[in-house]
Amino acid sequence: MKTLKHMEAAFIVAAALAIVTSFATATTPVVHVSADPVVAKVDSSIPTVVVAAKRLTAAEKAALI
Repeated sequence: MKTLKHMEAAFIVAAALAIVTSFATATTPVVHVSADPVVAKVDSSIPTVVVAAKRLTAAEKAALI
C-alpha cells in the first residue's frame, strides 16, 4: 500500500513539473504588422451556375419513389 502512495506522489510531482516547464518555456508568437494597409482585389470573373429547370410537382415526386 505504501508503494502505491509513493507512485501517486511521484506522478503528481512529475505532472506538476511538466506543467511548470511547459509554461516556463512557452513563447508568445510575434505578430508582424505592415505599415501600409493592403487591399485585397476581388476577382470579378467568378464562374456562376444558373439552373433553369422546373421543380417537380408532388405527383411527379411520388411517381419517382
